[in-house]
Amino acid sequence: MGTPPYIHENPFKLVTYGDIGEEKDAACVIQWVPEIPKQGMYAVYVSFHSDPGNADDAHYVVYHAGGETHFSVNQRMGGGTWIYLGRFKFNQGIHPGDSKVVLTNESKRRKSKVTADAVRFGGGMGNIQRNGLTGNRPRYQEAARYYLQYAGVPDTLVWKLNESNDYMDDYQSRGEWVNYLMGTPSGPKADRKAKGLGIPVDLSLGFHTDAGITHNDTVIGTLGIYSTNYDRGYFPGGLSRMASRDLTDQIQTQIVEDLRACYDPAWTRRGMWDRGYSEAFRPNVPAMLLELFSHQNFLDMRFGQEPMFRFHVSRAIYKGMLKFLQAQYGIEYVVQPLPVDHLHSEFLTDGGIRLGWRPKSDPLEPTAEPETYMVYTRKGAGGFDNGRRVDTSEFILAAPGTDTIYSFKITALNRGGESFPSEIISVCSTSDSKGNIAIVNAFDRTSGPAWFDDEKHSGFMNMVDQGVPYEVDLHTVGDQFDFVKSSPWLDDDSPGHGSSYADLESKVIPGNTFDFGAIHGASIHNAGYSFISVSDESVIAGLTDLTSYPLVDFLAGEEKSTYMPKNDSARHYQVFQDTMLTLIELYLEQGGNLFISGAHIATDMHQLGQDSVVGNLLKYKWRTSNASRLGKFYFMEPEIAEVKSQFSFNTGYNPDIYTVEGADALEPFDSTSTTLLRYVENNMSAGVAYRGDYGVAAFGFPFETITDQWERDLILRRILTYLLEPEEDE
Repeated sequence: MGTPPYIHENPFKLVTYGDIGEEKDAACVIQWVPEIPKQGMYAVYVSFHSDPGNADDAHYVVYHAGGETHFSVNQRMGGGTWIYLGRFKFNQGIHPGDSKVVLTNESKRRKSKVTADAVRFGGGMGNIQRNGLTGNRPRYQEAARYYLQYAGVPDTLVWKLNESNDYMDDYQSRGEWVNYLMGTPSGPKADRKAKGLGIPVDLSLGFHTDAGITHNDTVIGTLGIYSTNYDRGYFPGGLSRMASRDLTDQIQTQIVEDLRACYDPAWTRRGMWDRGYSEAFRPNVPAMLLELFSHQNFLDMRFGQEPMFRFHVSRAIYKGMLKFLQAQYGIEYVVQPLPVDHLHSEFLTDGGIRLGWRPKSDPLEPTAEPETYMVYTRKGAGGFDNGRRVDTSEFILAAPGTDTIYSFKITALNRGGESFPSEIISVCSTSDSKGNIAIVNAFDRTSGPAWFDDEKHSGFMNMVDQGVPYEVDLHTVGDQFDFVKSSPWLDDDSPGHGSSYADLESKVIPGNTFDFGAIHGASIHNAGYSFISVSDESVIAGLTDLTSYPLVDFLAGEEKSTYMPKNDSARHYQVFQDTMLTLIELYLEQGGNLFISGAHIATDMHQLGQDSVVGNLLKYKWRTSNASRLGKFYFMEPEIAEVKSQFSFNTGYNPDIYTVEGADALEPFDSTSTTLLRYVENNMSAGVAYRGDYGVAAFGFPFETITDQWERDLILRRILTYLLEPEEDE
């Protein structure tokens, strides 16, 4: 809009909008066709001009790689800014047929109109200019003050409250933005009667971390801040500002109770302050300023680095809000369910595909039980569709096409909403198939990075283990380099203990997408085999019978035993649980074959004292961890590839796949097995093979991190031949 970058301009004042009259059936359409720079997921935002005569059911359609998704948007409110519709997968380039947004004039409101302004694909880069320069950062990393300007919010009402002081404008603008969303009589402080956007708002939350250091094994903990002393103790609508205290108490109580139950029985509740902080007093609705923990205290930050912890904190905040709204409006609350687990799939005799799963109860919340489920489907490399609702924990896809990889994710629903999605399982029926292969997804782990803490030093050791983000990591700026506890803060350019490099500031760091079965499956399909995929929980629970498959692909990724801070008795993400080892043994005793790959398949069993059990069964033993930084390897077995041929997996930053910073070196357990491949830089054994009464091929790095599709296809085709068809190559 206009000609960015902007200095003080409101972009929405630099363009005009169009309008069209309604029709019962769509007679006129406006469409926006983008040029997508790279295939991927993009948020879609629309904008329009609001007017009382507009339709409250304007019909937008987003065409994307998963199909088309329809939206009904109330254009009587929210005009002149960006309205978020959702996040969708788009293919690279210009595709007028399946990559666009369409607005029709279809409406049930007679004599109304619809208006059209800009559509935005993706978050984009910051485009507010200072001293001739922009921030050169993704927009989500920039200050609220800059985003609000780009979002069309009025300057002197919201984001230009001080003369040439962007820092003060930033924290002061957030509460005034809440007021502008609502408008009269609760508009911004400068004009309570400003029309605003007319969007109802029930409450406001400012989410912060605080400062402070402890020198023991306790966290600084959680502080809640509210304000009751402004405008004579009442909001413009007449509600007492003591409601902010109630909101703060509900959320803080929920956070502390849940964290004490799940992580730290001594989690500190610091109290509640009635203070005049901007994000506490400016919003004209009940407001809380949350200081969750101290970003300066190492133990607090160990918790903060854990994706599982962040999920539980966010869920606690959400539950606290629900309880506050119940008290305000007398409406019974229901908490959205937890994600389902125990996913499994199988081929039916009639050619169909059956999926199954189990609901997961929340021990902290009895209302969070699922009522129905949604099954989302993806075909090939496309996007997921809009889902199909089912009443039971089973779904059958009748008559799927051959040679198409179908991928599925499941959510649980109840009156409170929709759960986070499950892991993704993939299935493909290959024409003229050589047989069926089962992929066991054993990579469930998310975690923070490795750490250490002694008398004089502490920090996070990304070079040893940078952790596993949930899907992606948006907060890591770089590896820590100052580990000296006494190193003082001098200024923001020399912050002392905890200082880190800045090379990752603008990077989106891939983590566990729970979608690697499709990568393995593509190579299995290209080798001429059909496949199903299942979760490791379903195997342990007896929901999947491995003996039905001549080969199992055990996808271990970066799975390894992980412990939460202050709790070394509860082990998460162990590679080989005892039950799983027993089931693998029973499977192999019946002549099965196993392909296993993962960065810690030897280290984890070695640290847990499973060397003998795993060695006798899978025929490899641990040699060392963190065996390769180059990620290059070659095969010793000519049946797989010539010795001079080199292949590679990812050990550095790659926007499409997680980093393997700690691949295992594993060696033959005894004379019955052999080294299959070696790392180029040190000739350490990178993989082991065994062919006897059963077959095993084990890689000390995750197969899915081999970045080249041709290499993955070649290697897995040769591995399958090596294990399943050895006589053909001999």
